[in-house]
Formats: sequence, C-alpha cells, structure tokens
Amino acid sequence: MQDPVVGQDATDSSVGGVPTSGQDAPAGTPQGDGGTDDAATPAPGALDGLAGEARAAQAAADASASDATSGGTATSGEAAEGADPELERVRGELAERTADLQRVSAEFTNFRRRTERERESTVASAKASVAGELLTVLDDVERAASHGDLTGPFKVVADRLTETLQRAGLTPFGAEGDTFDPSVHEAVAHDTSPDVSGPTVTTVMRRGYRFGDRVLRAAMVAVTDSDGTAPATDTTSEPADAGTS
Repeated sequence: MQDPVVGQDATDSSVGGVPTSGQDAPAGTPQGDGGTDDAATPAPGALDGLAGEARAAQAAADASASDATSGGTATSGEAAEGADPELERVRGELAERTADLQRVSAEFTNFRRRTERERESTVASAKASVAGELLTVLDDVERAASHGDLTGPFKVVADRLTETLQRAGLTPFGAEGDTFDPSVHEAVAHDTSPDVSGPTVTTVMRRGYRFGDRVLRAAMVAVTDSDGTAPATDTTSEPADAGTS
C-alpha cells in the first residue's frame, strides 16, 4: 500500500465518497445505520402541515360554537359527508363545556341575587330593631310636647332624633278621625255616638309606628261606633221644574 501524498484532500481518503469518522457529512448523506440527518429533524413542510391541521380544528370548533349559540344544526347529509371522528369529539367536548359554563353562570346569578336580597333584609331588620328600641323615647318626647316642656335645646335634640328616624324609614300613624282598622289599631275603649257612621278612632292614647311595610307597634286608641240613630242620607231627588214654553 502506498502512503498518501502530502497535501492531498482528506476527503479523497473516504471510501466510496463516504467521509471517515469525525467528519461532517452533507445533509442527506446516508449514515452508517442507513438513516439520514433529515430523519432526526422534521422538515419545515411537516411543521406547517401540523400547524394547518391545528388551525383547521380550531376553526371547526369555532364554527361548532357558533352553530350551538344560534341554534342551527347541520343536515343529515352534511353530517354524513366527510365526518371526522376527531372533529366530532372536539365538537362534543365544546358543547359539553358550553353547557357547563351556562349552568355555572346561571347558578352564580341566582346566588348573587339571593345574597343581595338577604343582605337588604338583614340591614332592614337591624334598622327596625334599633328604631323599635327608641319608640319609648319618642313617647316621652310626645308627652313632653303635650305638656309644653319641649323647649330650648331639648326640643332641638328631639326634633333631630325624630327626623333621623323618619329618614331611616320610621313612619308614625294613628290620628283622631281615622277609620278603625284592627290590624294596626289596638282598641282599649269603646263608645257609641250618633255623630259617626262606623267604627272611628276618637282618642289616640299611644301612637303607632311602621318601619317600611312592617308594623313595629299598633296604635292604642279609643273607638266610637254608631248607635244606630244617625239620620239616613236622603237620596231621593226633587222633581225637576216644569219647563216654560
């Protein structure tokens, strides 16, 4: 065997055009195991194909969501034509997730409304409870006013207290001349008189109070009823005057 000539290209020592160990082979050159470098690295065209399939699946899912929202359904011929099991699976999962989302959204809306009603009811109950504790103070204020003792700084404080409670929702009721209502009036005295035609409040011994639609305390009153001797109302009409010709 002859020694290689000094300066000869190292690639000439390759056997059959195959580079020796340690040399970089050109792309696509078969390796010792029969493979190529391109087998280890996917070609750009393969990646584009996978991206295109992903975009197609996403577009199909979006179209399915649009059909589910608008209520439209494909015809039997369209469903049978070119049916893709993977696409059908994605559509089924999308419809299931959409139904779950709608159910959760409805449950949250109902929970929020129920919580708001409970909060308003709790606040109203707390205010009514505080106002109920102050009714005896208002009774003392009214008695002082009826005796002429509500003057000076005491009157200013009493007026501010009354105004504050009324702004919060406290409303007094029960006055002389009102028609007797057993649901809001507590009758502690009864009398008859020809001056009234039915049960009428003639004396208010203790004022009643409402807080919103709730009756905190019934009014304590004296009631006067008709004794049956009240004159009946004359409903007969006088004859019309004869016209002159």
